[in-house]
Amino acid sequence: MTQQIQTEETKQQLLKLLVSRKDEMVSIRRHLHQHPELSFKEEKTAQYIADFYSGKDVEVQTHVGNGYGIVVTIRGGKPGKTIGLRADFDALPILEETDVPFKSQNEGVMHACGHDGHTAYMLVLADCLIELKDQLSGTIKIIHQHAEETPPGGAKSIVESGVLDELDAVFGTHLFPSHPTGTVGYRSGYAMAGRTYFKLVVQGKGGHGSSPQNANDPIVAGAHFITAVQTVVSRRLNPFDMGVVTIGSFDGKGSFNIIKDSITIEGDVRYMNEKTQELISREIHRMVKGIEVQFDVTCDLTYTTDYPPLFNDTGVTAEVVAILGDAADPDIKEVTEFAVSSGSEDFAYYLEKTPGTFFYIGCKPKGEGPAYFNHHPKFDIDEDALLVAAKAVAHVVCSYQGEE
Repeated sequence: MTQQIQTEETKQQLLKLLVSRKDEMVSIRRHLHQHPELSFKEEKTAQYIADFYSGKDVEVQTHVGNGYGIVVTIRGGKPGKTIGLRADFDALPILEETDVPFKSQNEGVMHACGHDGHTAYMLVLADCLIELKDQLSGTIKIIHQHAEETPPGGAKSIVESGVLDELDAVFGTHLFPSHPTGTVGYRSGYAMAGRTYFKLVVQGKGGHGSSPQNANDPIVAGAHFITAVQTVVSRRLNPFDMGVVTIGSFDGKGSFNIIKDSITIEGDVRYMNEKTQELISREIHRMVKGIEVQFDVTCDLTYTTDYPPLFNDTGVTAEVVAILGDAADPDIKEVTEFAVSSGSEDFAYYLEKTPGTFFYIGCKPKGEGPAYFNHHPKFDIDEDALLVAAKAVAHVVCSYQGEE
């Protein structure tokens, strides 16, 4: 009982600190928004994060993984669990179309997914945890992750580095303008899809359009593949399983009267479990072999699994839902179940190794205008959501670390 009282007192101190530093979260977010950097090129952003921790009583590891990853270790004054908190910090190759005074100064690059907000709230939360660390139990590892947006991503390499081997649980959040500020969303079990990239180069025999008999048209073969591959989901996949095959690019441009020598097709596969991934992979490879035989062409298929499906541990997720549902926090107005998402997220790699959960923070901008979803050039957030995110994670940290 004494430990529970002490934990509650520490939590209240932490929450007050976060409220008092809300403006700082907004300021950091706006600075990062003005200076976005693409995946694997986040040198200045990483330096900004490292400088934030300079002189503080924590262990800071830089260049973790295959890029600019940073892991900050906060050791509490009492024994307890070791947990990880992750925030990503890369931006997207998008030309910003918002009308804000802190618009991107790096033309063609934009924080269109909220990673600036993730980093802003996490920096302030981490600093508050450092201030109270003697009252905390266990160890907290703050994972500032690079390159979430671009495969192979940063998460897998950070996990493989071994710096997180001792984690008992791992937690992550994401800002989504689909829901109003004050909403915290969750999904137990499979929550986000896995993703695979494929590229098919079809090599035929070029020639003149007037003499097709002397050529071997790869466009015809490629077009047949595009039609046939749609039957993988409609005729091979169980209707109760989720799978998507998208052709995003058909590079067959040439002269109107010339039969091309080769064409390139690129596509995207989404799935909710590895069994589905294996089925789709097998069928696509089979179809490619059939195209070679049927059209007498040569095919070169690249098939690369980017991110696995994201699986939220059911026990940990239920615990987080209970913690936030009982928080009685005026800034957390609703805790609600979100639908399964066909989007992908490399936080899945942390969850493959360590039990944990990835939950969602509503950030729909105020006003009557439309809310543009993540990756849109007009994407924006209600900055009040930064405090909601920080407080939601703070509730989880204190309650999870304060368990007997």
